[in-house]
Amino acid sequence: MPGLINAHAHSPMTLLRGAGDGLPLMEWLTQVMWPREGQMNPEDALWGMRLGAAEMLLAGVTASCEMYLFEESLVQASLEAGIRLAITPGIISALHGETYNASKSRLSAIADFHSQYHNPESLITVGFGPHSAYDLSLDLCSEVAAAARDLDTLLHIHVCETRHEGANLEAAHDGRSTVELLASHGILDGKVLAAHSVWLSDSDMETFAQHNVGVAHCPVSNMKLGSGIASVVEMRRKGIDVGLATDGPASNDNLDLWEEIKLASLLARVSALDASSMSPKDALVMATNGGANALGNTDIGVLKPGAHADFIHIDLDDPTFVPVTNDDELIAHLAWAGSGRHVRDVWVGGRQVVADRQLTTVDVAETQFEAQQRGKRLAEQSGT
Repeated sequence: MPGLINAHAHSPMTLLRGAGDGLPLMEWLTQVMWPREGQMNPEDALWGMRLGAAEMLLAGVTASCEMYLFEESLVQASLEAGIRLAITPGIISALHGETYNASKSRLSAIADFHSQYHNPESLITVGFGPHSAYDLSLDLCSEVAAAARDLDTLLHIHVCETRHEGANLEAAHDGRSTVELLASHGILDGKVLAAHSVWLSDSDMETFAQHNVGVAHCPVSNMKLGSGIASVVEMRRKGIDVGLATDGPASNDNLDLWEEIKLASLLARVSALDASSMSPKDALVMATNGGANALGNTDIGVLKPGAHADFIHIDLDDPTFVPVTNDDELIAHLAWAGSGRHVRDVWVGGRQVVADRQLTTVDVAETQFEAQQRGKRLAEQSGT
């Protein structure tokens, strides 16, 4: 089957896995995540991404859309591991939003990075990753969006993850919704991927559909942080491309997209009190072709002539796949019982990177050792 696509991740956060459990989003970020990330260096990010890439490939995830700093390290680790990477270098207020010169320098650096690494025929594509409209000003987000449009590349931004994150922004603009403000500032005019999108009104969803905005749905992270349940069924009904995503491994706490497949369906059904609201096929499509469309890359997420040869081999010789009396039951088994342990072989761009459940590109034991040492150091240095 096609390889799975992780539509929104911060994979170097493998080094922060498990930290700050039980805190709501903003406290989790400000009290634990950002202090530890403030101690990170490029080599930490390299090892963190190596661990994340290894974890994803072993689970059959062949492509990931990453928003993070230290973008050179993420590219190096991804090329070594052989995973397909849509890298959107992060832009955050603490580093790039205080002065015009700081933001201008970051945009210029990302444009140079794009010219060096962006190649849709290779494993690497490059976009822009402004954190959010509540973190950066609308004017700066608008500048970033214009830069992305100039290069005809992806703009990847967090939108409406929690109920109240945009309260100050909206209050300062006569109560207009965050999505309405993004649209009015031209931020939704290009190729846009909106991560989370939990708290959207019907009007917000209509705006997304009109602007062809893709959505990365992160069910496990949204549940773990108590953020809410995204209206994914209604989004898809309105024609919005929705992909599945793990978010960072510190808010999940793994990168196994099979969990998202199962829980996306369960959340849709229990929130609607309707067992027919999302089928197993719907969930599998979101994890493959839906994610590809949300990223604007139609050469992945499918098995067809001319597409990139990103595909996986599922071992059906397992009790959870018995019995199968028709194709619909096989699809149901994949969605409800499938997991990383069923992935036997993985190919990315026609190159086999997992053979008989063994990663052929990265020394997993060495990577785990390095991640352990570096994660411990980050905790100690940050005092969290």
